[in-house]
Amino acid sequence: MGKTNYGIEIKTVDLIAKNLKLFLKLNVEICIVIGGGNIFRGLAASAKGMERANADYMGMLATVLNSLALQHALEKLNVHTRVMSAIPIQSVCETYIRRRAIRHMQKGRVVICAAGTGNPYFSTDTAASLRAAELECNYIYKATQVDGIYTKDPKKYSKAKKLDTISYQQYLSKNLKVMDTAAITVARENKIPIRVFSILQSNSFAKVYKKKSGFSEIS
Repeated sequence: MGKTNYGIEIKTVDLIAKNLKLFLKLNVEICIVIGGGNIFRGLAASAKGMERANADYMGMLATVLNSLALQHALEKLNVHTRVMSAIPIQSVCETYIRRRAIRHMQKGRVVICAAGTGNPYFSTDTAASLRAAELECNYIYKATQVDGIYTKDPKKYSKAKKLDTISYQQYLSKNLKVMDTAAITVARENKIPIRVFSILQSNSFAKVYKKKSGFSEIS
């Protein structure tokens, strides 16, 4: 969404793609789970009276739009990608199959996982933790607009304290809102650390990987 109020800002998508290409040069395997809140938020629509399952399916389709936008930006940079959707849309992208996704990653392709888990009532964060467990990822990188986890929203509270490291249990007991409870639980059960960082800086993924930039870790 960038600095706009809605939709896809190409400049922002291109920046993310450039950062991912730099990250890929570090000889890592990358899979991405994208949200759709810049286009449609299922939970928000449900709160306004829309039936929850239907609203969530609409949100999943919004993630497919974002996935195709990122795929285009990456391929302009000659980065091989595969969009894999949890909801079959064969005319547009591949259907998500775990073993096929692993094989794509082994071949150096960036796998973009669209449509969340394919089920309503589950967030994109939960989908990210689930895919990380399925695809045997070493870390979950949670890209946000701030450089880590704070006790309060740092944009609203100047005295908010940054938490550089926090355990899964501490995160849950403090009822923090960076990721939902289900996502944290899946990560904890599979012992996958979560790094929360700002996506707004240049070369953000590689800097966090090398610990040359600020982030918070849940582990």
